[in-house]
Amino acid sequence: MIFGLPKIKFLFSFRPDMSPLEYLLQPAILFFLIGILAVIVKSDLEIPESFLKVLSLYLLFALGFKGGTELQKTPMSMEVLLPLLIATAASFVIPLIVYPIVRRKFSVPDSAAVAATYGSVSAVTFMTAASYLDARQIPFGGYMVAALALMESPAILTGLVLARWNDTNSGKNRLSWASVLHECLANKSVLILICSLLAGMVTPASGAKALQPFVSQLFPGMLCFFLLDLGLVAARRIADLRAGGIFSVAFALAFPIISGGCALLIAYFCGFKEGDAFLFAILCASGSYIAVPAAFRAALPAANPSVYVGLALGVTFPFNLLIGIPLAYTIVHSAWH
Repeated sequence: MIFGLPKIKFLFSFRPDMSPLEYLLQPAILFFLIGILAVIVKSDLEIPESFLKVLSLYLLFALGFKGGTELQKTPMSMEVLLPLLIATAASFVIPLIVYPIVRRKFSVPDSAAVAATYGSVSAVTFMTAASYLDARQIPFGGYMVAALALMESPAILTGLVLARWNDTNSGKNRLSWASVLHECLANKSVLILICSLLAGMVTPASGAKALQPFVSQLFPGMLCFFLLDLGLVAARRIADLRAGGIFSVAFALAFPIISGGCALLIAYFCGFKEGDAFLFAILCASGSYIAVPAAFRAALPAANPSVYVGLALGVTFPFNLLIGIPLAYTIVHSAWH
């Protein structure tokens, strides 16, 4: 149903299929909490850097390839194009909304970086949400992986435009737009995701079947390892938030609720399917802590990574993982049934 009327009853009839305790006892969440615990008890637990690089590339490859194989089965139609167009537009618009809010507290470079961070997306949050759907056997379109890839770069470009536009010393600190575009499009995370998506789209069924154990059965365990490391990093990033005070923490907690809620309304009235609506809300509610730092570190060194990475990874990511994902699913499950 496109642009249909909402079922008002969903506002009063949440019916989650998993209790909060059951969700917290899922392996991926447990390993994230183990990482946090390790920092609290001052353990020397570490994931080797070389293994992490391979792990992050594997997760992006598996996610992209699976999305590509699903996209191969999906004929191009408005049902596919509409979510992609809306997701891309959201990545441009969200930084424009976030910037004037955070500018009250942070400098121009930091505000632009925060705006880009929250306009962009977290691939790991998306992976966790996709696994959440897989565990419940709720289908979602492979084109949502394309939406993930499309939402990375527009937010980075918008954030850099905001920094340039509002910088009174822009004449002294000119941005190299060629290097910015190259960083956005050739960034390893974006590149492996897009290329694996294209590979999945053109691989014949026999080849996809042979790769199935590698990209599907191995995925949940590898995600646990990655979330263990993110638990370690997130716990250490909390100390970086002191500079922003209560305002920064309040923003990082309010953003996923407001942005994700608006995304769900848009998805409902535009007729998204249940799984696609859930993933779109999670994308809009997340913040980048991989692609944006990689791009801004070179293009806008005046921005302080402890601010924008600290907010996304120290507050918003744990919130989405522990509360945002089950909350969004509860709302979607009630509204779409």
